[in-house]
Parts: sequence; C-alpha cells; structure tokens
Amino acid sequence: MSEQPKLERKISLLQATAINMTDMVGIGPFVVLSVVAETLKGPWFLYAWIAGAVLSFIDAMIWSQLGATYPLAGGSYNFLKEGYGPKWGKLMSFLFVWQTMIQAPLVIASAAIGFAQYAGYITHLEEWQSKSVSGGLVILIVALLYRKIEAIGKISVLLWVGVLVTLSWIIGGGLFHGHFLEPVQQINNGLQVDHAFAAALGFASVKSVYSYLGYYNVCHLGGEIVQPQKNIPRSMFISIAGIAVLYLMMNISVASVLPLEQIQKSKFVVSEFVQHLSGSTSATIATILILWVAFASVFSATLGYSRIPFAAASDGAFFKIFAKLHPTKHFPHISLLFLGGIAFVFSLLFKLRDVIDAILAMRILIQFIGQGIGLMWLVKRKGKSHFAWRMPLYPLPVILAILIWGYIFFSTGHKMMMGGITVIGLGVIAYLIKSYRNREWPWRIN
Repeated sequence: MSEQPKLERKISLLQATAINMTDMVGIGPFVVLSVVAETLKGPWFLYAWIAGAVLSFIDAMIWSQLGATYPLAGGSYNFLKEGYGPKWGKLMSFLFVWQTMIQAPLVIASAAIGFAQYAGYITHLEEWQSKSVSGGLVILIVALLYRKIEAIGKISVLLWVGVLVTLSWIIGGGLFHGHFLEPVQQINNGLQVDHAFAAALGFASVKSVYSYLGYYNVCHLGGEIVQPQKNIPRSMFISIAGIAVLYLMMNISVASVLPLEQIQKSKFVVSEFVQHLSGSTSATIATILILWVAFASVFSATLGYSRIPFAAASDGAFFKIFAKLHPTKHFPHISLLFLGGIAFVFSLLFKLRDVIDAILAMRILIQFIGQGIGLMWLVKRKGKSHFAWRMPLYPLPVILAILIWGYIFFSTGHKMMMGGITVIGLGVIAYLIKSYRNREWPWRIN
C-alpha cells in the first residue's frame, strides 16, 4: 500500500516573513489611506496607523505562544480546539472553520476588488470590466498556487521584493521632494482627545487594522514551516515591525507632498502623489507596482486560508473531501479550489468598503477574542511551562488585545456586528445538527 502524501516543512524564515508581509500589505494601505484621513479629518490620522501596529504587535504575542506550541496546518482551528479543551474545543474550532468558509473568500475577494478598483487609474473600466478583472485575478491566483510548496515559497519571495520596491519608491519620493517632517510636527495640531476623537479613531482603525491583517498567516502554514518554534514568532514580529515602519513612512511621505483635502477625496492617492512629483508616466508605473502588491496579497492570503478546511477535515471535524492532498504536488487542492471558487463569486458581487467591515466583524469574536480567552484557559489548565514560546508580562497583553478587539468590533457598526453574530449563530445551529446526527455533544465527554 502506497504511503499517503503529507505536508512538507520547506518554508524558511525568509519565505515565511515574505508570505506574511505580502499578505499584510496588499491593496489595503493604498485604498484605505484616503478613507482613514477622511474619517479623522485632520493631521492626526497617523494615530490610526499607530493604533493598528500596536494592536497587531500585542495580538501577535497570542499567536506566537499558540503557533510555536502547535505548529500545524490550520492555525486557529488547532488553537481553539486545544484552548477550549475536550468539552467546548470542538464547537469553537468548528465555528472558526464555519466562518472561514465565508470570511476567507471575502478576504481574497477584497484584494481582488481593490486590484480592479486601482486598475481604473490606468484605464477607465466599466463596472462589468472591473468585475471581470477581479474575477480573473482570483482564477489566476488559484492556477499559480496549484503547485508544490517549495515553488510557492520562491514565488512569495519574488512578490515580496516587488512590495518592498513599491513602498521604498513612495517613501523616497517624500523624503527627497517633500517636507517630510511636517506631518509629524503637525500631528497634534487642533487635536482634542475626547469622545468624538475616540469614536473617529475607532472607525478609522477598522480600516487601518484591515491593512495589518495577515501577520499571523504563517500560523495557518504551521505544518510547512522549518523550525516552527523559532520561525513562527520571529516571522510575525519582523513582519509587523517592518510593515508598521513602511506604513507610517508612506503616510508621512504622501502627506508631506499632497494637501490633506486632496488626500481625503482621492481614489488613487498614491498614484496622484507620484504624478505630482514625477509626471503621468511615473504614476502609471507606480500604479502597476501597486497592482503587483495587490496581486501578491491575494496570492499569500489564498495560500494560508486553503490550509484551514484541510486541517479540520484531516481531524475529522469537517467534510472529508477537504482532507485530500494532491497525489503528486502534496497540497490541499480541494480546499484551494473551493475557497477560490467562492472568492470568485464574491469578487463579482460586493464592494470594497462593505467587504472590509464584514471581514473584521465576522472574525473578531471567534478568531481574535475567542483565541485570547482560549489561551488563558489553556494556561490555567496546563501551566506556562507547556508552551514553546511564552509572552512577556502575561496575561496583560492578552487582556489588552481582547479589550481593543472588542472596541474595533463595536466600531464596525451595528449592521456588521449583527451580521457577524448571525454567522456565529448559524454556525452553532449547524454544529448542533452535526452533533445530533453523530451523537457527539459538546458538553459530553466520551
């Protein structure tokens, strides 16, 4: 009998960091830069990007402690199952996979929609043409991912180089041609720290946090990371630190050249920034590079999410068909094709702003807040010595992360909050039906 194919540990620290950073950047910072500035209506819009970095760094401590200890495909699926134990772990991990089947295609679709939206700077696209571009991008990504993991790691590094070149060009433009320090010197001009500012910062942070999402992508690929106990935490903290610096410098660079009013109203703010400095030809080249970045993000996000249904199915907690690996290329091809198919449909149906809010509202309660609570429960049951990596000042970072995520959830708005809760409610019903049929109840231990 031939041996069943298995996931292979072939992703190095460099490749893991590249995968994380390409997932984090994407089209997000280019399309939400104006939205963040418009929401805060003043030079203090930089605080929203600082808030996103702080939350990401704190939350990465939770992911690091769990990811280094349970370096398996599926990331949060395993973390929730272990954190909530034999009674409730199956329910929480099922709910995570349930929502992933909806929110993962939303994440992929958001990058594809953003790609098509920004392509409108180069040539005017009718709505049907824009939808054709976003849908075609999803198909192309699935085709590129249909190969062995070592080849994917090399492609990720190539795409990552494009991300760094693009951001470096934008930052360099402000450094050499603008009044680079002015936005920093004016950051507190007219600032009043009151309830109105706190509310505006929350709404703006929904968009800036979206641009940081992906720092944990390496955890979904835990079963394919070389020396995961060291490389999973390292890749996350390197990614967050690097992206935070790049985001802040990019925002400062743009604000040092363009007036705030133009930044707030622009749909193609970075392209207009380059055009102001170097003309229309350079702006077109910059736009092509931004599209390269967006493409890289879709690639990285789709790669990570395709491992989640596979992990759950391999564990017997999801439909068996998703547990299949490609017989020669050794990757979860059924999972990849399914998520890619749903993302293709979503890319044709939705608009970017709605997708961003829906992504956060849907995942915060289970994946972020639920994961933090699960970690505290796990520490209480097994002790700190159980973990391969331990966060400093525990449990303070966990408590802070839960509180901040709760505020971000509230800031998505009542409509999105209810949508997120509804998805969870439907997932509970689906789980109870599944449990009844299999005679497996979350409150009973065999």
